[in-house]
Amino acid sequence: MDILKIFLYLLVYPGLLFLFVYSTFVEWVDRKLYAKFQNRMGPMHTGSHGLLQPIADFVKLMAKEDIVPKEADKKLFNAVPILALTSVLTAGLLLPVWHFSNTFQSATSFQGDIIVIAYLLSLPSFAYFLAGWASASMYAAIGGVRVLTLLFAYEVPMFLAILSPAVMAGSWRMAEIAAYYQANPWHLLINIFAFAVAVITLQAKLERVPFDIPHAETEVVGGAFTEYSGRKLAMFRLLADIQMVVGAGLIAALFMGGFPGGLIPGFIWFVVKTLIVVFILSAMRAVTARLRIDQMISFSWKWLAPLALLQLVIVIFLKGYLQ
Repeated sequence: MDILKIFLYLLVYPGLLFLFVYSTFVEWVDRKLYAKFQNRMGPMHTGSHGLLQPIADFVKLMAKEDIVPKEADKKLFNAVPILALTSVLTAGLLLPVWHFSNTFQSATSFQGDIIVIAYLLSLPSFAYFLAGWASASMYAAIGGVRVLTLLFAYEVPMFLAILSPAVMAGSWRMAEIAAYYQANPWHLLINIFAFAVAVITLQAKLERVPFDIPHAETEVVGGAFTEYSGRKLAMFRLLADIQMVVGAGLIAALFMGGFPGGLIPGFIWFVVKTLIVVFILSAMRAVTARLRIDQMISFSWKWLAPLALLQLVIVIFLKGYLQ
């Protein structure tokens, strides 16, 4: 029975099938929200209210010709999309969505899994840099360098932000952190600053407005993906959608009490809470304009990092006081 549960976990929920279907749905929600904020309609014609448009875009790209530049490092150029997609799919399997037995729980959750998922979510940024470097294109190389520069700006504040709920809960295991806040829901308010930093840095990690500096079409065509087409570009597009789902799931697990109640209630809570995070990301995308890269770095180190450190100090003080 535990083997069947592991099989379902890997392939169905929250495995490959669920991550593909739900990530395309989240892309549709994001596009519709973004359009509504700008008084537009968004996707309308493929499926009911354009619901199948992200899947249609994925299928269309998969059917396109896959071109590799003549001067590119072909092995690296071909491998990077697969490695990047694999990292976020693996990160998705670490989300504490449902557990039934001690054996099964130990197979999918462990002390330090919060560090592992943060590491896995960082790998796509390095993959984007390698994609730009391997493309032998000036625009792609500039986009890749911008990806790394942006990484140095938001990564430290993000790590500090996710550290606060772990310190308060006294655990490095996401399932235990979520269980702690389910038992002490008012403690969620303590981490409000860290929640704000986590959402902003997730927006930066996803390279969305106002942090879409690496692939600014008006400046560097398409950034690190300039030379990618066909199946590889489809994988990068799918990667961005899944990364948004996993990032929203991580924030929901750490700052919103996780997904209590077993399989069905946990699934419902997962969808509701991740969509709340996506709504915030879409609103942020709609009401802001692109920052320059120096403005992003200054904002991260002058505001986000100090705010995350302040949150950590507050958590340490309150944890000592409450004990």
